Amino acid sequence: MKPLPEIKVYPKRPALDARPLERRVGLIILATDHTSEPDFRRMVASERVGVYVARIPYANPTTPENLRKMQPALTAGAALILPDEPLDAVCYSCTSASVVIGDAEIEAAIQVAKPGVPIIPPPMAGVRGLRALGASKISILTPYTVETSRPMAAYFAAHGFEIVSFTCLGFEDDREMARIAPATLVELAREATDASADALFVSCTALRSALAVTGMEKTIGRPVVTSNQATAWNCLRLCGDDTPRPEFGRLMTQPFAA
Repeated sequence: MKPLPEIKVYPKRPALDARPLERRVGLIILATDHTSEPDFRRMVASERVGVYVARIPYANPTTPENLRKMQPALTAGAALILPDEPLDAVCYSCTSASVVIGDAEIEAAIQVAKPGVPIIPPPMAGVRGLRALGASKISILTPYTVETSRPMAAYFAAHGFEIVSFTCLGFEDDREMARIAPATLVELAREATDASADALFVSCTALRSALAVTGMEKTIGRPVVTSNQATAWNCLRLCGDDTPRPEFGRLMTQPFAA
């Protein structure tokens, strides 16, 4: 065996960029989540925007009680995303948990670890997206049970929307929700959208509904806002990215207003 060469230390330290990527989005997802990471990789991540993910404990079934149990883990989850470094936005990727825990409580828990960072719960992103599209009368489609859907209805009603129809699919396991095919969601959108609705909101970050948005919009003839599409739109606009992305629905062509 030949002798190893001497290892030399380069005499000058290379110059450093301010950040490896210009913008940083933190994404807190459930341990069981199959969908949020692929969706954010598809819709948000780029050479300019990095998406950094932390998973927190979660156990099915998807009931308000189980969803609420995630609240104590939010601070620790946020703290694991690039510790001691600033982020441009943090999304907690669970729509149903967000409505039972509450926007203010989620923001407070995450900002313990990431003070001053804009926090994006999916239902609030949905509200902003529906308003950006000028919708006031909406239909809602969820994969949840009636018990888990009730807080969702109350949330959107409290934000001033007239809910003209609400359809749920009765699922209790988010892993099964993720297995609903996008083509099936297009047909479900047809059945779930009332003729008087200005738009359809499709709830749940587990659903692969971002892949079905354009098909749903073509089928029902009006805008569709989904959980992951709305949070992606919100994150991109906070990162200063206003590029229209019509392949992910009409919302992805709209400007953002908080």
